[in-house]
Amino acid sequence: MNKITVNLENVVETIKAFYNPAAHHFLTLNALNAPDDSIELEWIFTRYGVIDEPTVFTLTCKRDVLIPSVTSFIPSAIMSERETVDMFGVSIEGAKRGLYLDEDSREMPLGRCRV
Repeated sequence: MNKITVNLENVVETIKAFYNPAAHHFLTLNALNAPDDSIELEWIFTRYGVIDEPTVFTLTCKRDVLIPSVTSFIPSAIMSERETVDMFGVSIEGAKRGLYLDEDSREMPLGRCRV
């Protein structure tokens, strides 16, 4: 696995410089609760035709910041971004709440969960 740490200021530019739609498949955006009440986000990619060699871009940030979106060059990322907003209660640029949760659902059911 190739793991690349990014920050809020360079996440979009770093992923955009890496991503080639003819060579890479965007798998998903994962979110993990960090011990200090921050959140870790992972944008995961694979190369077409290559097994078990993912590239993971990792960002750890506070929950109350606006996370930049990658949908301007990876339109399918909107589903993962909206799921992350619903489940973890973070804000991602342009990603609206309400993809998976009904109006009367518990807000951010996976946010701040402890294992």
